Amino acid sequence: MALKTRGDIYNVYTNIKTENIYRVSSIVSHFSGVNVQPNKAIVGKNAFLHESGIHQHGVLENRETYEIMTPESVGFKTSNMILGKHSGRHAFEERVKELGCNLDDIKLNEAFKKFKDLADKKKEVSDKDIEALIYHGTVNVEDKYKLINFSLTTCNKMSSTATVNITYDGKDIEEAACGDGPVNALYNAVERAINKKLVLKDYNINAITSGADALGEVIVKLSYEDKNIIGRSVSTNVIEASIMAYMNALNKIVN
Repeated sequence: MALKTRGDIYNVYTNIKTENIYRVSSIVSHFSGVNVQPNKAIVGKNAFLHESGIHQHGVLENRETYEIMTPESVGFKTSNMILGKHSGRHAFEERVKELGCNLDDIKLNEAFKKFKDLADKKKEVSDKDIEALIYHGTVNVEDKYKLINFSLTTCNKMSSTATVNITYDGKDIEEAACGDGPVNALYNAVERAINKKLVLKDYNINAITSGADALGEVIVKLSYEDKNIIGRSVSTNVIEASIMAYMNALNKIVN
């Protein structure tokens, strides 16, 4: 970006499509499990935010005062169209294209179904939400272990108890376990159900957007027989996202 913004000074230019920088950064972050810091230059979500009054005034008068590059030049998309539960497939498809994602009809239909499910829970669905839904379904992993149902009992002065119902090879498996908190109890119950010793190396939860109804992304790293596997899931229910991320990593292990 230094060369792009000051090409006239350095007399050097590249053929790099800088408008893809943000999207590529998001993809790398998704598959590596490493989150981009909000204040990271160029690709951080706060990179083009201005809080200071004098900064805001300067940007309103002339954006080049405090922005030597525009958000659009690195791929940040801005749209005046709000997507929600009344939005149709065509509007969703156009927004997906604006975000630089090319999906075939099958993938688009899958993403649209997830979008409608999310829109029933949220008043407005942001671009960040849509990207999370799309990237979450990018890699298909066969679900040899399928989570049918789970239930939890938790309170502040007792251990949490979780019950999980899982299918494997057409067989129903139900197990219960206790743990220090709901997530730990769920993971212990799954481990008992599959009869495998998994080591949780890392657990991260991130709010995709702001607000009480924000879509949460959970990323876990499991260790099994000297292999480190990353699993992830998104949901407005962080407990559901936690166990589905664990199941996602588990199915990568057995595949």
